[in-house]
Amino acid sequence: MPRRSYDHYCAVSRALDVVGDRWSLLVVRELCSGPRRYSDLFADLPGISTDMLAARLKDLERDGILTRRKVGPRAGTAVYELTADGAALRPVLDSLSTWGTSQLGERRATDAVRAHWFALPLGRAIAQRIPAGTATVHIGDSAFHYVITEAGITHHDGPAATPDLELRFDLSTATEVATGVRSLADAIERTAPQVSAP
Repeated sequence: MPRRSYDHYCAVSRALDVVGDRWSLLVVRELCSGPRRYSDLFADLPGISTDMLAARLKDLERDGILTRRKVGPRAGTAVYELTADGAALRPVLDSLSTWGTSQLGERRATDAVRAHWFALPLGRAIAQRIPAGTATVHIGDSAFHYVITEAGITHHDGPAATPDLELRFDLSTATEVATGVRSLADAIERTAPQVSAP
């Protein structure tokens, strides 16, 4: 199927030609923290159909946003990961996250939620507390970590080996910090027995 285009000689429209289709940026969001198998992506993108996910992955691979590689003893399993061009979309997602926070409102009964979806806004809050270093965040059974440098913030699957800061939140507290209802300092104070900082 030929790629649709706005046919505008404009950087924004060219970008949207590549990542403007429904689900595309959410696939990128899922890959920001590291490689994922198809089944992982499908599980963490509630509401997407298998056909739509396969189409988006194929489109994003064709456009150089992600790559697919075989892993495992017989290379029977594939994982998808961002290319350098795909990883360069992180600031775009961060800006959308900042803007979208005010659009969240109250969580609706029909809203799906995954702990790692709070990685972008929590990362901004953590970077204000530790301008350089690593931090691990546990939300329920989920864990991810940040690497904060002068170049920016990245987040990755799993805990850091030796974090400068380690936080444990329930989903409610993580939501409050991510949406600005509660400050990170207040959340840390309230969960002090669960916080470790060397």
